[in-house]
Amino acid sequence: MFFSRKGKLKKEFDDKLVSSFKETKEELHSAKVIEELMDDYSLDVIAERKKAESIHFYLYKEARVRRVLIK
Repeated sequence: MFFSRKGKLKKEFDDKLVSSFKETKEELHSAKVIEELMDDYSLDVIAERKKAESIHFYLYKEARVRRVLIK
């Protein structure tokens, strides 16, 4: 009776994780494209790419731990 919401909550938060994962994947891709298009060396752009990369891989690792299927 008390644990009937557990499956519903897990699905809800797994859906949020998947949507966050997809958003960070797009951000990482755009950061990589911007870095490739640069003609000079800018630490700000590199830092933004590394930040997006670390967030993306953290969410990937969390999805693996939770065993979430990302379609």
